Amino acid sequence: MDLCVIGGGMAGICAAISAARNGVKVLLMHDRPVPGGNASSECRMHISGADRHNSIKNMRETGILEELRMKNLFFNPQKSYSVWDTILYETLKNEKNITLLFNCSCLDAEVEGNYIFSVKGWQTTTYTYHTVQAKIFADCSGDGILAPLVGAHFRMGREGRDEYGESAAPVKPDNFTMGMTCLFQAREYNTPHPFLPPSWAYRFNSCEELPYGAEGHQWWQMGYWWIELGGEYHTIYDTEMLRDELLKIVYGVWDHLKNRCPAVREKVKNWALDWVQFLPAKRESRRYIGEYVLTQNDIEKEGKFEDIIAYGGWSMDDHHPAGFNAVKIGAPATIFHPAPSPYGIPYRALYSKNISNLMFAGRNASCTHMAMSSTRVMGTCCSMGQALGTAAAMAINKGIYPREIIHHIDELQQKLLYDDAYIPWVRQRFNVLTMRSKLEASRGNPEPVRDGINRPVGSDNHCWEAYPGDHISYIFPEKTLVKKATLIVDSGLDKLVTMSHHQRDDQLVSLPDVMPRAFRIEGMIEGRWESISKIEDNYMRLVRVEIGKKIEGIRFVLEKTWGGSKSRIYGFYIE
Repeated sequence: MDLCVIGGGMAGICAAISAARNGVKVLLMHDRPVPGGNASSECRMHISGADRHNSIKNMRETGILEELRMKNLFFNPQKSYSVWDTILYETLKNEKNITLLFNCSCLDAEVEGNYIFSVKGWQTTTYTYHTVQAKIFADCSGDGILAPLVGAHFRMGREGRDEYGESAAPVKPDNFTMGMTCLFQAREYNTPHPFLPPSWAYRFNSCEELPYGAEGHQWWQMGYWWIELGGEYHTIYDTEMLRDELLKIVYGVWDHLKNRCPAVREKVKNWALDWVQFLPAKRESRRYIGEYVLTQNDIEKEGKFEDIIAYGGWSMDDHHPAGFNAVKIGAPATIFHPAPSPYGIPYRALYSKNISNLMFAGRNASCTHMAMSSTRVMGTCCSMGQALGTAAAMAINKGIYPREIIHHIDELQQKLLYDDAYIPWVRQRFNVLTMRSKLEASRGNPEPVRDGINRPVGSDNHCWEAYPGDHISYIFPEKTLVKKATLIVDSGLDKLVTMSHHQRDDQLVSLPDVMPRAFRIEGMIEGRWESISKIEDNYMRLVRVEIGKKIEGIRFVLEKTWGGSKSRIYGFYIE
């Protein structure tokens, strides 16, 4: 294998797909039966990111994550987590360069000096050991499983305030982390459903025993993030014990809502538990030490690094180590420290400082505790994962180590932009054919489709607006062989797209009505426009159309949207 990715959560999925599409052979080793990690049917956490639940517009992560989200809206409007699992699984299986090892836990590694030769995993379904040799290893496991196996530098716990000059860090360093959560989901019925709690469940007679009191009870449909423990323990070695404690709290909270809470008891009388999470969703454990450690100060300064390759925008959401029990000492369950959206993440935070062929992305990336309290959310992890996969493929194709990609950072940034990842403050550059051909449109100014910014930023929409029947075209100086045409279309980046079951009114449950549903690509041949390709029922933001003809010009014609009166084209270029 060229690349071995450990961990099939959202960061690992994006890393594996990105690398495979860039031409390298990838093996993805994942210790669960379904992909997705905290976003899978086993944990059911919706993916959040720089758009912050729609409070900040047009900052949704594009690239591979947007592709998966749009595919999910098309095939899974009912928001079934099992169908979402299947969409992730199918997308991975359809990549010819990816080999999957599910139910396989990495437990050993062969290392010589600062180089990893292989890793070994135990597959519980086949009772088989698998040894995987690769040129580069990417740890997207969240827990940083490779770190102790290969001797990579890592941290666990909180840095002291003076180490990086972080104002929100504790005065002294400690081993505390953020904890893990067990959610639940409830279903409403037409008749009352009494609830008798298990004898081992905790009992909460008063709302004041719970974080946020009665005001925090409104999300009984999906459970509560503040059913959280583990920050005062070891969030890897103590997971089984913590799971048991979390289940006692889950059933105790449901007992409180159904039988003891005067504020909501009547409202939930027809509700019953439908699902309880038995695999705790983790926020924090090991964090690798990379060539650069991202800090609170970097985030607050917007992270305008020369080697920026990904971005975040979630607040620095620092959960109290006591989690659920913080209420007993009168402490808030979390503190939201301000963070700009977007802020940049540097490439140097994605590869090991002391192991030459080790990379990482996700919540175990090279960040301080405070920075990680923002970068840990899955939308940001996907942004890092796609960058990792693209960089790993470049390193393999060039025959160099990951750290040497820093000398090719412009190439990496342009490749990511080409694949519709967003990098704040970096413009996509186009070839001579795209830039020097005559650009025309049936209405409005078409020039924004080649300005290199493929989404709205601030008050500038960076787009060409089109109504059904409108067209935009390139006219070439002479008959030219065109290999392919690329379109970046409107996927409603101002809308919220999550799998949340409690946010019903402010998120998309079907494809955005502004997205082009049907359109055609035409080529000019002997002075006449002829149809080359017709796209029906489109659900992709990034659309590439193979041309393979000598033509005098190329034209996009919008036929219809998914219901909106008009649409937008953010990018249109040719190769």
